Amino acid sequence: MNIFKQFYKSTYSPKDIASFRFQGIGKTILFVFFLTFLSILPSIYYINTMLNEGIDSTKSVINNDIPSFTIDNGTLSAETDVPITVDKGEFSIIVDPTGVITNEDVEDKGNAIALLKNEITVAAGGRVDSYSYSMMEGLTITKADFIDIVDTVDGLKGIIIPAISLFMFLISSAVNFIEVSILAWIGLLLKNLAGRSISYRHLWRMAAYSATLPTVFFTIMSALNTPVPNSFYINWFVEVIILFLAIKEIQNEKTNLES
Repeated sequence: MNIFKQFYKSTYSPKDIASFRFQGIGKTILFVFFLTFLSILPSIYYINTMLNEGIDSTKSVINNDIPSFTIDNGTLSAETDVPITVDKGEFSIIVDPTGVITNEDVEDKGNAIALLKNEITVAAGGRVDSYSYSMMEGLTITKADFIDIVDTVDGLKGIIIPAISLFMFLISSAVNFIEVSILAWIGLLLKNLAGRSISYRHLWRMAAYSATLPTVFFTIMSALNTPVPNSFYINWFVEVIILFLAIKEIQNEKTNLES
């Protein structure tokens, strides 16, 4: 069965997920990479859109709507006593030297870049990434420097977008492999609860395919730029339920012997 057919069947069929436990580990690893690639597509699209459409707006806003600011010793200071938010269509720029605005507030904006008190935060496609100013220890960045950085980014888009995409893929892949491994460990408890005899290596394969449905759901929500409340808990709940249902599809050895 090819990977696309497996993908389709694993969105709705615990019985098929159970049958995938006998396939080679290489094919399962490839499937995890496939799910990872699928899950980051919306983020890649929004990052590409933000860079292509947001750079000119960013330079215009910084020049005309944002007060002078300085990032020094890991802290942002600016000529304002309140947070400033400038909305440009589906893209927002935030400057907050007060510490009032959180990463969650930036995420609610959808596509945004925020200079917060101690970090810069970028939200795109339902994904939020933060970078502490302490990473720039010994450097002082002013408003003029930031405009120069934006100009540099504009000239390096052809390199930056693939590099960011690759970095996101590698990090997301590592996270997904850890998630599948943890889910397989949970499967050891579930198989005892279900009275089934299954090895960890088989559970690992089943866990990988149990992640398909929530991955598809959250990818669609990300593509629609719609945050999902309690997404972490929903994701794990659905994965555990699907894995448990797949385990239940495996015939009990005792029952098989008695028959």
